[in-house]
Amino acid sequence: MSKENTIKIFEQKQVRTHWDEEKELWYISIIDVIEVLTDSIDPQAYWRKLKQRLKKEGNETVTNLHGLKMQAKCG
Repeated sequence: MSKENTIKIFEQKQVRTHWDEEKELWYISIIDVIEVLTDSIDPQAYWRKLKQRLKKEGNETVTNLHGLKMQAKCG
C-alpha cells in the first residue's frame, strides 16, 4: 500500500506526516499537533517543557522518544 508523505490540514493549520512503507507506520509531527491543540505561539518550547514535566513524573514513553527530522512546512 503506497501512501503519500503530505501535509495534512487540521483546523486550518498544517500537520506534517510521513508514511514508512516498510514498517507500515505513520509518523506525525508532535510539534504541529501541539500547535493545533494548544494555539501556542512557541510549540517547540511547549513540547520541551512538557517532556521535562513528564520525565519528572517518571513517564518512560518520553525518554524513549527520538526526534525524526521532517521536512519544513515551507518545503
